[in-house]
Amino acid sequence: MCNVGGHFRARLHLSVLDDLPQLLSKILVSAGVVATAIALRHDQQAVTTFLQNVAIGMGLVVAGRIATTGLARWARRRRIARHPTVLVGGGPLAAEIAQILTRQPQYGLHLVGCIDNEPACAASAVTRWLGKLADLDEAVRSGHADVLMVADGDVPEPELLTAVRTPTCEPCDLLIVPRLHYFRTQAGTADHIGSIPIMRIHTPKLRGLARVIKRTIDLVLAGLTLVISAPVLGAAALAVRIEGGPGVIFSQPRVGQNGRLFNCLKLRTMRPADEEDAATTWSIAADDRVGPVGRLLRRTSIDELPQLWNVLRGDMTLVGPRPERPHFVDKFSSEFERYAYRHRAQVGLTGLAQVSGLRGDTPIADRARFDNYYIENWSIWLDVKILFRTIGEVFLARGR
Repeated sequence: MCNVGGHFRARLHLSVLDDLPQLLSKILVSAGVVATAIALRHDQQAVTTFLQNVAIGMGLVVAGRIATTGLARWARRRRIARHPTVLVGGGPLAAEIAQILTRQPQYGLHLVGCIDNEPACAASAVTRWLGKLADLDEAVRSGHADVLMVADGDVPEPELLTAVRTPTCEPCDLLIVPRLHYFRTQAGTADHIGSIPIMRIHTPKLRGLARVIKRTIDLVLAGLTLVISAPVLGAAALAVRIEGGPGVIFSQPRVGQNGRLFNCLKLRTMRPADEEDAATTWSIAADDRVGPVGRLLRRTSIDELPQLWNVLRGDMTLVGPRPERPHFVDKFSSEFERYAYRHRAQVGLTGLAQVSGLRGDTPIADRARFDNYYIENWSIWLDVKILFRTIGEVFLARGR
């Protein structure tokens, strides 16, 4: 419970007294629930013993927190535990932050330098100027930085978003000084350096154990679904064969994670077209190339069942941004802001955009926003919710 509340994350400002109210309140709420359950059994002695153990446990928790906080402070002050940090922005506020970090090592941040489009920025008088925004990747690599702190400076916001989302910068922790930082309130501040509020942007990282769990879920659910749906898939394939002739399975190049191409499998729902037409023509709900069988398969999403094989092969995952054809990826990337960012993640059989009503001929910009929201807020539970919503969409036949 304490971990869910964020109390075991690495804070910049370490204070046991700041953490105690929420930490102890969570323990007391949990203890109250258990004590009530014991009291309902009319065992007064058990309640007394339990509350005594809770009091001892709270004392041990507080003592442990004091010890770990003290150890962390000691390591930071002696510069044993510190994170190389690049300051993005070089205005007066950035200069103030640079001065604080230089004088006070207890925040655990070692300032490598600052990035700003203006070489003679205010922060350059306090710390080393590392270059313009275009040089951010090189600054992170050469300084072995694992923290980016965004403050004020001569950096346009669209360019800033692009810069911090590169493969080099995205693994870094992202700390941001809110624009209206002078309106700081204790309830609304996640952390602070001196009197300057700092917001930590949490970007879920799909690697290690999280990647193993997601891949295991993919293999188990895709395998089971493929076996269970085999009769439906067989009947659908037969219907497609009767309606349109040979060529039941349709294989088409799609763009996967990091721009990698793969052959995406589907049941054919349109009358055969030449390869160029299939690769460059945008299909719509009223497309006259779609026959009655094709419309039924699309409405029920049965035409996408062969993509379970793509999931088993590792081309796709169950939940992720939907894959698109190379022609349209190039087109949409040039027309819609942040469309290309959706290829940071593995493409999926279903996604947040699709269960939010953005299927078929719907706005591409909206789809891109939902896809990027999914990537930046990913969790196993979010995947589970999307899968349940997908099941509902399929049974209600809300396909294309």
